[in-house]
Amino acid sequence: MRRLVASLPLALLLAACSPTPTPSQPATGQAAPANAALGSAEWYAWVDQSLGIDEQGPQRGSAEWNQAVQNKLGQEAPQSKPGSPQWQQSVDALLRTRMPPSS
Repeated sequence: MRRLVASLPLALLLAACSPTPTPSQPATGQAAPANAALGSAEWYAWVDQSLGIDEQGPQRGSAEWNQAVQNKLGQEAPQSKPGSPQWQQSVDALLRTRMPPSS
């Protein structure tokens, strides 16, 4: 019993110093841009890359592009009007929960 009590502080110290595992980044996605404004070129490019939307596909921000995003998100797709500020905010929040923060 004495040995167990004596080894407890050492075990706690080792556990505290162990590196915390971080989630791996999906192969098709990239870290979310820290300060990209919703609807900006940088934000559209990030959504394209995160969801694997073809760069030669519909023009970013168009009704066709918005529908492609909806299709890629499937059941998780926002219910607000595609392309609206509320929709962009919902897409952004959803993708940020899927992606690791940028370093």
